[in-house]
Amino acid sequence: MIAFIDTHRDQFGVEFICATLRAAIVGFISSRGYRAAKARPLSARARRDADLIPVLRQVHETNYSVYGVKKMHAAMRRAGYDLGREQTRRLMACAGLRGVQRGKKVFTTTPDPAAARPADLVDRKFVAEEPNRLWVADITYVRTWQGFGYVAFVTDVCTRKIAGWHVAATMRTEDLPLQAFEHAVWQANCDLSELIHHSDRGSQYLSLTYTDRLAELGIAPSVGSRGDSYDNALAESVNAAFKTELIHRRTPWRTVDDLELATLGWVWWYNHHRLHESLGYVPPVEYEATLTGTSQPASQPTPALATT
Repeated sequence: MIAFIDTHRDQFGVEFICATLRAAIVGFISSRGYRAAKARPLSARARRDADLIPVLRQVHETNYSVYGVKKMHAAMRRAGYDLGREQTRRLMACAGLRGVQRGKKVFTTTPDPAAARPADLVDRKFVAEEPNRLWVADITYVRTWQGFGYVAFVTDVCTRKIAGWHVAATMRTEDLPLQAFEHAVWQANCDLSELIHHSDRGSQYLSLTYTDRLAELGIAPSVGSRGDSYDNALAESVNAAFKTELIHRRTPWRTVDDLELATLGWVWWYNHHRLHESLGYVPPVEYEATLTGTSQPASQPTPALATT
């Protein structure tokens, strides 16, 4: 009521608004009640809300403005604010903040029916007890003014960390998925002989160049056998997050170089700052450090915060 009167008082006057609406709405405030309410000091809850909303906005913006209530609740508690989930929901509504929603899946890789396919060693069970035991890989694309840009990701199932990635203007095996894989190998910097590499039935992942490199490192190849997205669901979820949290929110994209630079920032945030529900609302790098007993790399400002 107070906010409505504040919005329209200059146009109609307080007395006129109150008299008109009291006749139509039972219990609407009187002009005297309005002035008394305006003269009262803010309650402790209102003062706390006024202090928290700017913090909430900053945390939301820092995280690419994509968090919904659950992740905002976890992020605020990690930042040292003792908020309940429903309190977070209420404050987000007051601040006009909301999470993003994912769109429909788009198929990118093309199966080669003539190619020999390795067995499906995963069978939709995307679980690993240690890092570098199961990687999933997939490709997605982005329209730019320069043409299509293609992005390949390799994700560690245990830590949900993007282990390797690459952006190119072509989907050729040597130019895109193999480069993302080599990036993951370089970052792992360890013996990968116990690793399973899982992908869909795309021709890029079944090519001799790719499969020979897996064999050279002693990595067991695995390919989805059913021919649907569920056979590579974890990799698809990374693609969906990439599209929802970065690509669709910053269109149009001018060049593939612009896409590559933005992807670099998003992957850093995804690995070092993004809270993952499946990991207990901690980032992949922090979760990996807990598993391996190593020290976590020093935190840096996320790209979203650095550009504000």
